[in-house]
Formats: sequence, structure tokens, C-alpha cells
Amino acid sequence: MSGSPIPYVTGSTTSLDGTTIGYRQVGDAGPGLLILPAGTQAAQHCMRLAAALVDTFTVYVVDRRGRGLSGPHGDDYCMARECEDVDALIKKTGAHFVFGHSSSALVTLQAALTVPDVYKVAIYEPPLSTHGSISTGWIPKFDREIAKGKSAAAMTTFLKDDHLTRLPRWLLIFLFNWYIKRDKKTLSPGDVSLEALIPTQRFDGLLVKEMDGSLETFAHLDKDVLLLGGAKSPQFLHDILDSLNHTLPRARWIEYPDYDHSAPNHRLPSQTGPERIAKDLKTFFSQNRSYPRFIEGT
Repeated sequence: MSGSPIPYVTGSTTSLDGTTIGYRQVGDAGPGLLILPAGTQAAQHCMRLAAALVDTFTVYVVDRRGRGLSGPHGDDYCMARECEDVDALIKKTGAHFVFGHSSSALVTLQAALTVPDVYKVAIYEPPLSTHGSISTGWIPKFDREIAKGKSAAAMTTFLKDDHLTRLPRWLLIFLFNWYIKRDKKTLSPGDVSLEALIPTQRFDGLLVKEMDGSLETFAHLDKDVLLLGGAKSPQFLHDILDSLNHTLPRARWIEYPDYDHSAPNHRLPSQTGPERIAKDLKTFFSQNRSYPRFIEGT
């Protein structure tokens, strides 16, 4: 993968509550595909995936609320606002396919249920909690640390409370502080700094809390869903995909043996996640048929 910048143009639309939702458009041929970045990420983090899809789709990489080209989360932020944003993006771009990663996979799944013009969706490891199986108890401490300007400590609080890392807290804080400083020096024009993105994690935590216990609401979803995940991700994410695979009427599940939760956003040339995932997205979104429930290992 070349380190050269990926060309794009920017655009925006206005959501139902008046919030501006911006995006990067990559390419201009083929059916439209929306990409929704994961928590603490913005459009810049999905550009390699977009580049791997541009020969087949017109790709719209979204800056979700609170990020980059888009307006703030707003006082009434909830899953309904996120789905309204997807609806507004579809009306503006004509894109009817959606890919979401992590917390954005929750948005994508709910949009498939509530937004009629979403035709097919692909989701990578959604944190769909069941009766508190994914903690959101970190949010108050996270907020206090953000208020004190301790972004590294806040991000560490989230990761440790949700059991997403075994590294000691002191080491994580050190690493995040180092990376925040490094990140500021390497940003390209239009990119959002990690320091600015970390506070948005609380809002994704609110989505996880709101969606807790909602698995069965998807039992009658009449749209094709591609479930994606990595065998090296935490076990609870695998279990969520397993539950969705047994709940969704029209699901296909692909598990990548060599990838973890970060695969859609791999950055190193030696990492192949975006290109491999793009290949499966092309196959899925290009086929006009429903999938029975089954698991495919790759």
C-alpha cells in the first residue's frame, strides 16, 4: 500500500435536527457505499479501505457527529440521531449500502432496521451488549478526566473497564500521551487529531448503553447482513457475532483468522485488513441474493 494521499472531495448534508454531516467522497463510479468509522476515529482512518473499494463503488467516508466536517453531537444525542444522519446521507448521495465498524456497526445495524432506503449492510464487530455484558460504567470517570484535560487517562479508563487490553494502566497512559504528541505532528490537512477524537468516545458509550438488550429486535430484519470479525479480537466480540448470526434471518458470517478489532483500519504496509475486507464487501454488495444463516471461515 502506497503512502501517497488518497484523492477525495468533500461534501455535506443536513440531518433532521439541523446538524451538518460531512463526508469524503472517493471516486464517482458505481453504486454508493457509506462507510461509518469506529469510535475515536474519523473519515481519515477509513481512507485505505475506501481506496480498496473505489474500483467498484462510489465511496462516502463519513465524519460522524462531533468529528471533522460534521457538527456537534447535540443535546438530544441518541441512536435515533445517528440513524437520521444515515437517512440524510442516503438522500444526499443516493448510497444505499452501509458498512460500519465497532460502535458504528451498531448504528449501521439499527439503520438497517429503521431506515427504509438502507438496502444491505456489513458490520465489523458491533459491541451489542446483553444485560450489561459490556460495561458503560466508565463514562462518569471518563468525563471527569476529560474535564481535567487528561485525555490519555480517559482513554485508558475506557479500555481497561471494557477489558479491551491487558496492559497496565500506567503503561497505557504513557503510550497514549506519547502517541497524542506524535499524532499532532503527522496529521494531513483535514484530519482530526486523536486528542480531539478521544472525548467522542463517551457518546459511543451512550450508544452501547442504549442498545443493551436489543438483540431480539433484529430477529425480523428483512435485509441481507454481512457479519465480519477477527479471530484475534476479544472473545466477547466473537460471541456477539455468533448471537447475531443465530438471530438475523439473512446473515452471512466471515471470521478472519489473522485479524483483530483494528483490521478495517490497518495502516502498515505489512497489514492487509482493508484490502481483504474490501474484497468481501465487493462480493457481498454486488450479489443480489439473500444469505441463509451460516459461518464461513477464511
